[in-house]
Amino acid sequence: MRTSRLLLLVTSGVLAVGLLTAVLITRTRTAEPPAGPLIWSDEFDGAAGSAPDASKWKNDVGGQGWGNDELQYYTDGAANTFLDGQGHLVIEGRRENPAGYQCHYGTCTYTSGRLISAGRFSHTYGRYEARMKVPAGTGTWPAFWMLGDDIAAHPWPASGEIDVMEHVGQEPGTLHGSAHGPEYSGTGSVTRPYTLPGDGALSDGFHTYAVDWGPDTISWSVDGRTYGRMERSELGDKPWVFDKPYFLLLNLAIGGVWPGPPDASTAFPLRLEVDYVRVYDRPGASSAADTASTQLPVGSAVQLRGYGDNCLDLKDGQSAPGTPVHLWQCLPVDSQRWTLQSDGTLRVLGSCLTPTDGRGEDGTPLEVAACGTGPEQRFRYDPADRAIIAEASGKCLDVSDFSTQNGAVLQLWSCAGSANQRWTAVP
Repeated sequence: MRTSRLLLLVTSGVLAVGLLTAVLITRTRTAEPPAGPLIWSDEFDGAAGSAPDASKWKNDVGGQGWGNDELQYYTDGAANTFLDGQGHLVIEGRRENPAGYQCHYGTCTYTSGRLISAGRFSHTYGRYEARMKVPAGTGTWPAFWMLGDDIAAHPWPASGEIDVMEHVGQEPGTLHGSAHGPEYSGTGSVTRPYTLPGDGALSDGFHTYAVDWGPDTISWSVDGRTYGRMERSELGDKPWVFDKPYFLLLNLAIGGVWPGPPDASTAFPLRLEVDYVRVYDRPGASSAADTASTQLPVGSAVQLRGYGDNCLDLKDGQSAPGTPVHLWQCLPVDSQRWTLQSDGTLRVLGSCLTPTDGRGEDGTPLEVAACGTGPEQRFRYDPADRAIIAEASGKCLDVSDFSTQNGAVLQLWSCAGSANQRWTAVP
């Protein structure tokens, strides 16, 4: 199992790492719980040899071992991550290195691919599902997993990690689902293994791997049957960090402390084939999604729902000039009813959203002030990134430190497309 973590900075400023371990628990299989509405998916339709959809994925690149002494170099573009033209994503592991990439042990022996949705998609709760065919062979380590969107501000394991599935080649019929957080990570993670009946191997065909995640539970399933479950209560006093947005990862590692290196029986190239990845909201959690808008309508009073499903709010419900604007649990109160006017001002209780002292640098907090004609009070909404942008500085409204707590600071920050800069309008 994965025993350590290495956090890397990627293009958008986040990322990433390895996984897991083992605590044998139940193998009782029960019916998979129902899912809510489909909210995100990739069916991997496209021309053979083309790269995955860049609006949904980006490559995580490097050969530093990823905290697990892995042997591959993860490449960029479509070199090792590409569509096959038949509705599948292929992540291909090769025993070759024509570009001369360097790894932690010297010139890399292997190349492979790793995709992440950080900065493009993240979500809290619901079902996360992929239909995949894993490769066979000693030294293979495919995985479909998730990391907390706040990993840059709260490094692993405080960020949290949910492993929908991972599989090592020396255990042909076994998969592992796991959860990591503070005080239960690495070899101490909560892990639910499952072995196919008989002598079946996961590489024999496609299987559907899923996690159902709610406020107090995480359950793992394969092919529609649940094989493991984790309850908040079983952590005792250990922090439950599964109450915030997580982003997706797909990768095919080669070698490492858990699977060991490939041997003479491992046939290259290795192919992790992914038919689809789908994310469903929780049953009964669709009301906000149904009413939320990817537009910010001019002249209509709305709640502005942001990171952690909290809302833009006036401190203590006051509107006096200088009152800080922060994030708070969404409530049916007037201090959370904002209106974008035709002049670009964002108004609440007769006051206007304003950067403190009219400043525009990163980290500037926001407050309300008497409405005027200055450019510092003008904002616009970018529906593509769901960002609210200050016209004067070009900075985005940002929830400081990816906080999900009541009272989280609202600030201006350079736009990054991250989850703590996304806003939806709820009538």
